[in-house]
Amino acid sequence: MQNSFFALIFRQKYIKRWGLMRNVSDDTLAEHSAQVAMLAHALALIGNKRLGKNYDLGAVTVAALYHDGTEVYTGDMPTPIKYNSPELRQSYKLIEEQAALTLLSHLPEDLREDYAPLLKEDLPEDIHRIVKAADKLAAYIKCVEEVKCGNTEFADAKKTTFEALKKRNIPELEIFLTEFLPAFELTLDEMQG
Repeated sequence: MQNSFFALIFRQKYIKRWGLMRNVSDDTLAEHSAQVAMLAHALALIGNKRLGKNYDLGAVTVAALYHDGTEVYTGDMPTPIKYNSPELRQSYKLIEEQAALTLLSHLPEDLREDYAPLLKEDLPEDIHRIVKAADKLAAYIKCVEEVKCGNTEFADAKKTTFEALKKRNIPELEIFLTEFLPAFELTLDEMQG
């Protein structure tokens, strides 16, 4: 029997993000997932090294890689639509659950239980919190990059996303925002010193 799970997941490279916004640089779901994985790993590592936490770095990184896996079926639902009302959010959650079940059906039975928590976001709270913070951080960095290129379309999103990041009250995230985020505002020459 053929199993098409990975062939479907690899189609993330065709899913464009920020569909309602004019983009200077297109952002695909595959790129976003890789960035969220890097950021989640960094946040967890900061937590372990500096705050005495005990995150499983591998589990955090893998959860981040698959956090939007269902979007190969649903696409990237624009935030203003997705969170417009509790009813829409609940309906979209049901759609995501169905997409997860459909994706899981393309795996051999013996692997499904390992991928199910990743696709259904049924994760330990500490991992879920770090991945969600990394997801929001990646969105903010996208806004920074767009505004830096002169695209004022992202100015409001940049402001509201930063406010949402600050409200999370996650020490690992605060450290990242202080030590690493300012470099995203620099030119390449400035980054290299």
